[in-house]
Amino acid sequence: MKAISAAVKSVYILMPAAIVMAFLWAPPAQVLGDSSRIMYFHVPIAWVSILAFIVSGIASILFLADRKGSFARLDGIAYNSAEIGLVFTVLTVITGSIWARISWGVFWNWDPRETSIVIILLIYIAYFSIQGAMAHNDNRGRIGSAYLILAMITLPFFAFLVPRIYPSLHPDPIINADRTIFLDDRMRSTLAVAIVSFTVFYCNILHIMNRMMKLQNHIEENRHEAD
Repeated sequence: MKAISAAVKSVYILMPAAIVMAFLWAPPAQVLGDSSRIMYFHVPIAWVSILAFIVSGIASILFLADRKGSFARLDGIAYNSAEIGLVFTVLTVITGSIWARISWGVFWNWDPRETSIVIILLIYIAYFSIQGAMAHNDNRGRIGSAYLILAMITLPFFAFLVPRIYPSLHPDPIINADRTIFLDDRMRSTLAVAIVSFTVFYCNILHIMNRMMKLQNHIEENRHEAD
């Protein structure tokens, strides 16, 4: 438990290190110049949004597969992870729009990647709408878990397949003239540290939310016992 806590708290070292490396250590990319530094935030944020949705889907599978009630809290953990994923998806759209404005001159042009991320955003907004509408339904957890599993199944299609099927203006092909992403060792190291930092940051947030959920459930149980 202490090891997990220490690993989660490492974000206080990793995140400042990633920021310093992104702005002061990593060189600018070809063509895009210093504007490419947003990559060290946009890519990790997008990664965390996908990771959070995958975790919510896996937690939902375990919750539905549990017949003995051993994982009764997993629907709440799935909800928390999906909530984090939704926030990071919004941040992905915002950082992506800023990068688009710098690269293309416009914030939005319905590029395949942009369209895909909006669809993912709408899928999970619908999940929270359903959960809100079923606040007093005893089957809320099971229905929500089933929805999150279906939503997770669509992720590879919208996040990875669609952007590669259709022509895209996404920075992938315009980093250099060879239409491939070129990152020197310092850029790769910075991106790796940034991805690890944001991943640990996600774990930290999820850990705090789960503790808050556990505390809230404990308070409600005591209240019912008092009544």
